[in-house]
Amino acid sequence: MLKNDRYIRAALSQPVDKTPVWMMRQAGRYLPEYREIRAQAGSFMALCTNPELACEVTLQPLRRYALDAAILFSDILTIPDAMGLGLHFKTGEGPAFEKVIATKADVDNLFVPDTFDKLKYVTDAVSTIRKALNGDVPLIGFSGSPWTLATYMVEGGSTKNFGKVKGMLFEQPQVMHQLLDTLAKSVTEYLNAQIESGAQAVMVFDTWGGVLSTQNYQDFSLNYMQQIIDGLHREYEGTKIPVTIFTKGGAGWLEKMAATGADCVGLDWTIDIDEAKRRIGDKVALQGNMDPCVLYSNPERVRAEVGDILEKFGKGSGHVFNLGHGIHPTIDPANVEAYVNAVHELSEQYHR
Repeated sequence: MLKNDRYIRAALSQPVDKTPVWMMRQAGRYLPEYREIRAQAGSFMALCTNPELACEVTLQPLRRYALDAAILFSDILTIPDAMGLGLHFKTGEGPAFEKVIATKADVDNLFVPDTFDKLKYVTDAVSTIRKALNGDVPLIGFSGSPWTLATYMVEGGSTKNFGKVKGMLFEQPQVMHQLLDTLAKSVTEYLNAQIESGAQAVMVFDTWGGVLSTQNYQDFSLNYMQQIIDGLHREYEGTKIPVTIFTKGGAGWLEKMAATGADCVGLDWTIDIDEAKRRIGDKVALQGNMDPCVLYSNPERVRAEVGDILEKFGKGSGHVFNLGHGIHPTIDPANVEAYVNAVHELSEQYHR
């Protein structure tokens, strides 16, 4: 039994006493205690693959702030790594793969990894975190979207122009569809395994869907998120499991996202939340959507921004307060405290 179920209720558009709040990347480099554990682990992947250390960094922000949810500490690229592509992280350059997907033969050789085998460190971390939380707040599991995973797999790492992955999309669309289908099956199995291990909600991060045109977004990103949603446990052991999808740069496609059957749609900061509520708020809950850079300012400015977003959403259920993307590594933790406290203090009036 959850002692604080605000996040679950809000994601399912049910009434709450206050607007729940958490942050994407809330367990991360902006916290000095995280940096200490990261140094102790020796590498980012060593941290991710150690369930006890992953549990520790998941819990760190909850010790500082009155957050309404924990999110599994992991990385979106664990699935390609489990497929044998050799994930590693270059200092100052981000993720990279030893093997790159460039041909149909490369795609043919991919397989759907057995999560409880190849990714057992993730399911072990989920069960360890769930036990450590002791029902205080819910645990969110997550994955990258098929399109986002494909961008890294084809590009070999981070990219600015997406030339290789878009080249494959346009030149070999059937090969791209084959890759995305394999990834969608993998993500579905992966998220269901997280749910079976203790995750009480799940989220799909479509970080790079916004680089696509409208038709290509539908065909090569959203359709595969739809496939995942259709295959997920929406209820487990008698409890509903909220599903959130988030596309960075996806403001133009909110109606299409809401039509997938997801419980909640994440918003970046490029759309006002009142407009999003007008367009899809009667169909799904909304998550978001403060610009993470507001946290570079000061507590008073942070509080004012929180108040503005809450006022724009207005009265009623179905709002999970969050940033419009992940928190930046150089943010002052004191401003995060101001952010969390402001959401709880200022939102009560909208739930009476």
